[in-house]
Amino acid sequence: MHTKTRLRPWIFGAYIAPLLLLTLGAAWLSPVHAAEKVKVTGSWEKGVPHDLTFTRVLVVGITPEVDARCRWERFLAAKLNGATTKAVASCDAVTKVDPLTLESIEEAVEWLKVDAVVATSLVAQEWKADEGGSRDTRGTANYKATDAGYAYGYYGMYGVPVIYGDFVATPPVTTLKGKAQVTTKVYATQGPKVVYTMDTTAESSDFRERSMSSVTTPMADRLRRDGLIR
Repeated sequence: MHTKTRLRPWIFGAYIAPLLLLTLGAAWLSPVHAAEKVKVTGSWEKGVPHDLTFTRVLVVGITPEVDARCRWERFLAAKLNGATTKAVASCDAVTKVDPLTLESIEEAVEWLKVDAVVATSLVAQEWKADEGGSRDTRGTANYKATDAGYAYGYYGMYGVPVIYGDFVATPPVTTLKGKAQVTTKVYATQGPKVVYTMDTTAESSDFRERSMSSVTTPMADRLRRDGLIR
């Protein structure tokens, strides 16, 4: 039986230092080089006030590869930490790391009293347009993601897949070659609801561990520039 012993109350304090060391050790790309390969766009959801700032953030990576997920979450969490914002990876907060479930994320949200969840889809997607409309294709290397909703479609609240069978067979973008894109949604836990969406496009090699900092840095910068974190 799992207990809540893994949900460490000190996680917003003492755990930050090793995360920063991990990030600094991997930042081998120059800022100019990273800027040429990584593009980040973001937008507020319709009807959401643009003055929301979050202080306690849970970072979630959506992928069936638990090792890739935990590395991503820790890199991004380290970048999101600032003067008033403290972030923690879900891998360091949930009672059961694998498989990722909505229940485990909800438990962590309640236990740590976070006010936002930053969830990034790290699964391979392929989108193609048809005349008069659009369609998405799926094979053994693609995952059909319909968007974020509370309890419907492939993604439930906080971006966690509702249908886990298709999700398990999907490779993470960290294993691909060429260009890749990930989508990040910021959820306010009061609601809960999506308040902000961010798309990050890069050479997929930049999503690998050795240069993950080159992706997470501009992502955090974008959220900081739009005032969601400080």
